[in-house]
Amino acid sequence: MTLRLVQVNFKARDDSALGRFWAEALGWGVSSEGPGVTNVEPVGFDWPDPSAVCVDVVRVPDPETVKYGVHLDLATTSVAHQAELVARLKELGAKPVDIGQGDVPWTVMADPEGNVFCVLEPREVYRDTGPIAAVVVDCADPRAMVGFWGEAMDWTVHELTDDRALLRSAEGVGPYLEFWRASDARAWWNRVHLDLLPHPVEAKEAEAARLRKLGATDVDLGQGDVPWTVMADPEGNEFCVLGRG
Repeated sequence: MTLRLVQVNFKARDDSALGRFWAEALGWGVSSEGPGVTNVEPVGFDWPDPSAVCVDVVRVPDPETVKYGVHLDLATTSVAHQAELVARLKELGAKPVDIGQGDVPWTVMADPEGNVFCVLEPREVYRDTGPIAAVVVDCADPRAMVGFWGEAMDWTVHELTDDRALLRSAEGVGPYLEFWRASDARAWWNRVHLDLLPHPVEAKEAEAARLRKLGATDVDLGQGDVPWTVMADPEGNEFCVLGRG
């Protein structure tokens, strides 16, 4: 049994509009699971596949009431590409934001609903990730987080320091999962979490039980009777273990 990181879940007032933004931003396509849920994934993508982590946008009545420390880093291939992408994202409705980052070579932006993301300067490590370079999780202790997530998923640790940890699919494709040491005080609200898929999907309950032994806890966000299990890692970051609907 294994768990795969298959998508990043955004809470939104308007899932359709935010889904269209991210599809245009990433050069991907849009589909719908039904009212209030918009899927964004590469055109022709055979889900699930480790070559991409998709974006799932879910409509909720009041997305500001939930706070998450997860954001996307977008990859670029050159300084010119970075400038072109930032300009195109502005045309799509994104805005540059100041979260106290200072003088850095990447550009911090917010999507039309205020979700913060970064457009990175070209970096060799992200040359083959696709448009999403990394899914970044703020944390107090990257080493401890790798202790949990390294056991939770079959991803490989590529870098580990006191301030930063990088994991990637064992197949060596798709974006990285990055744990970045951050202060407790956040300067923005984020409504983003990770969705994990058991393989096989029928192993959801067994995988949830395994995660509890690793230090995860169950979380009640008022989700009711749903086919997925909402949990939190040892630092309180919410994630979902998907089941069969």
